[in-house]
Parts: sequence; C-alpha cells; structure tokens
Amino acid sequence: MSVEIAADPPDTGTVDGVEAHAPVELGEAEVAATVLAAESVLGKRFGVRIRLADPEDLGGSSRSIVLRVKVASSPFSLPRTLVVKRYVQRTAPRDSWVREAVSYQLFTALAAEERMCPELFAHDSDTNLLVIEDLGRAPTLAEKLHGDDARVAEGALLSWARSLGKLHASTAGREADFDALLRRLKPPKDKDPLAVDGPVAVAELPALLLDGFGVATPAAALDDARATLGLLDTGRHRAFSPSDSCPDNNLITNRGVRFLDFEGGCVRNMMFDAAYLTVPFPSCWCAYALPRGMAAAMLAAWRAEVRVMWPDLDDDEVLLPRLFDAQLFWVWLSTWQFLTVPDVQQLGSGGSVPRPHQTDVLVARWADLARAADRMGKQATAEHAVTVVAALTRRYGQRALPVYPAFDH
Repeated sequence: MSVEIAADPPDTGTVDGVEAHAPVELGEAEVAATVLAAESVLGKRFGVRIRLADPEDLGGSSRSIVLRVKVASSPFSLPRTLVVKRYVQRTAPRDSWVREAVSYQLFTALAAEERMCPELFAHDSDTNLLVIEDLGRAPTLAEKLHGDDARVAEGALLSWARSLGKLHASTAGREADFDALLRRLKPPKDKDPLAVDGPVAVAELPALLLDGFGVATPAAALDDARATLGLLDTGRHRAFSPSDSCPDNNLITNRGVRFLDFEGGCVRNMMFDAAYLTVPFPSCWCAYALPRGMAAAMLAAWRAEVRVMWPDLDDDEVLLPRLFDAQLFWVWLSTWQFLTVPDVQQLGSGGSVPRPHQTDVLVARWADLARAADRMGKQATAEHAVTVVAALTRRYGQRALPVYPAFDH
C-alpha cells in the first residue's frame, strides 16, 4: 500500500472551532480553478508562465483540495510533478493555512539535510494556496504498523522517533524566525493550538467526570493537572512541532521520514511531541498499544538526537517529570474531547486502516497514566486515574487495547 503525498489526514472533531467532515467532492470547475490558481501563483513566484496539466485528486478534506499536477512546460528546472493544496474558503479556518504556509517556509529555508518535510515552491495568501514538493507514492508509518512484518514496523517506529528528534534539534532557537514569518501573514490569535483547548480541558474535566461517571477529582490531582499548563508558557526546550504527528501523517521515504500536515504547526515546548513516543500518539484515536519495551526504545532514539542541543535532557531528573506532565496534559485533553464532541464517531481517524474503539484507547491511556503517576510519586493522580479506569470500564466494558497488527502476527 502507499499514500498520496500531502493529502490531508482523516478529519477528527474540529479544527480551530470548525467541524470537520467528509472530503470535498471535486467537480471539474473546482479542479480547473485550483490548477489555474496554482499556475498564477507559480507565475508570480518565478516571473514566467508555467503550465500545469493532468490534475489528480489526492483526496483532501472538508477544509482543502489537494491535487498532484504535472509540470507541462516551464523555462526552469522544476520537478516533473508538484502537489497543490488549496484551502476551501467557505470552511477552512484562516489560521490553519497561515500555520502550514509558515511551517513550510521555515523548513524550506533550512539546508536540504535538515528539511523534514516537502519543499515549498510557492504560496499565496489571497487564494490560500500552497505548491509543494511531490514526494511520490511512499508508505506511511500507519501502513507499516498495519502490515505483517514486526521487524519492519519496529524499524519504522525507531526511524520516526529519530526523525522527530532531528526535527526538534534542527529548529532549536528558530522561534524568532517562525514568529517573523507569522507576522508577514497575519499571525493567529493563539500561536499554539494547545493553548486554546488545554486550559479549558483542565478547568472542565473534573465536572464532566463527576456528572457523567460519579468520579470526584481530589484537589492534589487537580493541582497536578493545572501544573501541566506551565508547559504552554515555559521558555525552555522549545522547538517546532507538527502538532499532529500521528502515524498517517508521516511518510517513510528513501530519504528518511518526512512529516506532513502542518495545519497546527507552531513552536512550543517539545515535550508535547515527546509524549507521542510514550502515550503513544495522544492526539490520535487510531492508536493501538505498542509492544513491551518499544516506547523506551523510541524515547532513547529521540533523546539521542535532542541531547545535542539540550544536554540537560540526558538527566532523568530533568526529562522524566516534564515528560510525565505532557502525558498528564494529553490524557486530560483527550478525555475532555471525548466527552464534549457531540458525535463520538468524529474522533475516528487513521484513514482506511482498521482502528480500535475509542473507549478502549481512552481506558488504556488512563491505565498508563496511573502507572506513570505511581512511578513519579504522584499518588493523588495515580489513585484518581485508577478510579477513572474503573468508572470507564463499568460504563464501556473491559477490553484490552490490542497492539498494532504488525506486532500481532
């Protein structure tokens, strides 16, 4: 199996407050308009006429149209094919386009060996359009995890973890550059999307658990959750974050892992991304369990890359408390999302690959949190998590979250 580069990830819930639904059904007029807009943008960028042909729908979303196009004629040495992504004006939040355009600009300015995503060739704020490199038909991390070879899946996970570390290390100290690019395109009100829902989730979840499940949240456990909001403001360990580095947003190419979907791209504390290695994939409801020892190996691979820029992360007393805070933050946030999204099926993701039931994912996250809190000496949070697990199990039944199919053969 393979994925078409730059197609949007499956829609989940809401984005910047806008509900996400099925992909846009493209008509000939919309396709033609997108191609013409791309030709115009490229013409402005290079100062000459560039003709595009043979548009191929890559399956966008309710927010965007994504096409592969052939470069029919150009006086420049452009690639044979390009990918065009145009945000649909009637549904796409402006902030999503700004974040994605700025993210691609930031990486395109880096040396080729530090570029962890497709190269940006042109962009236009009037039409909310991007023209980017076509990486071809490469398998995603999700496809490796849903394959039938455990060794291949393990290698893909470790490669992804190392690449995530390289992404963080290569963007260390570049927040001022990112902010300058944002200002040129009218920055979003909230640079970090987590800064919007995170505080709301921490404030509202105790009442949701009490009203819906009869679970009271002890004051000490609430204090632990509130403390995690400090990660949103800290000036340490900051780097670029894709915001949604789920398996289907990562291509396994012959040049290494390439990250896709920067609609939430921002610079923030990288512990939120590091938690993807241990939770795993906390913003994703298609996540299965990892085999024993896999999370530790992935964390070690990531750590080997980031220690070059942040030597203090070699110290467990520095890393582990912050990593725990990120895990706690994600568990509270994802639980709040589960309990507040009107239609729980909107939380589904993962494209065409199978996925576990959302309640099994939720129970597993709270069970893992209980064990992590116990290791960190956070007894109130550990006991609270155990109570939540019991309440969720009574409501939804007890089913162990299975490992990814590749590890189940």
